[in-house]
Amino acid sequence: MRIAAVLHDRCQNRKCNKECIKFCPLMRTGVTECITEGERGKPVISETICQGCGICVNKCQFGAIKIIGLADELKSEMVHQYGENMFRLYRIPVPKKGVVTGILGPNGIGKTTAIKMLCGIEIPNLGNYENPPTKEEVLAHYAGTEVHEYLKQVYEGKVKTAMKPQYVDKLPMAVKGVVRDLLDKVQERMTTEEAAEKLDLTEVLDRDLSKLSGGELQRLSVAATLMKDADVYFFDEPSSYLDIYQRVKVARLIKELSVEK
Repeated sequence: MRIAAVLHDRCQNRKCNKECIKFCPLMRTGVTECITEGERGKPVISETICQGCGICVNKCQFGAIKIIGLADELKSEMVHQYGENMFRLYRIPVPKKGVVTGILGPNGIGKTTAIKMLCGIEIPNLGNYENPPTKEEVLAHYAGTEVHEYLKQVYEGKVKTAMKPQYVDKLPMAVKGVVRDLLDKVQERMTTEEAAEKLDLTEVLDRDLSKLSGGELQRLSVAATLMKDADVYFFDEPSSYLDIYQRVKVARLIKELSVEK
């Protein structure tokens, strides 16, 4: 199965001659439903009509179209789809008690989306982005699986989750005040001083968040997550902005947390 995915953030439809439409073999033979203009004039490629020839990929000067090859057997395992011609998320990992699970992959493939689903922040649409299912329908879909048992506990509030956000550089815009004020609000597993010592934040405890560097914001975000008393912890890109020594330290703290929990 070959799918043409349109990267909307790269598409510059106002700066091109719509080569994707002009050079599409099917469009040139009169199959005008293959590529249509959608929101703001951006192309929408029919997933059922498109043959995945790849000509539009080569003609797009902005690299806004990709042909993705997927195994047919994955069709029944779709967890989430962002929209027409947009990336899909297949399968979803299930956290294991006492085990650190890493999710690797390039940007934009759904790692953060998967984490949000496991936290209960976002509900899987199972590929039906126009009429998303309810929590009950999602649970019914996964009946008899590990995913069902885990999500059921999350939805019922029986499993408490803690998530470190991906974009730590946005933290000063969401939270105002000094470092100590933020950490004092989440003192559950450890005190502010203990967390600050573990992540080299002692010297910046009384510094305003807007004055912190990227590395300091990352360590602060990790510290705030570690301090919470939860059943499952999620660290979205915990190594960004950190040097090799700080990355090793964070990795060890996460490992210690898994043993403790």
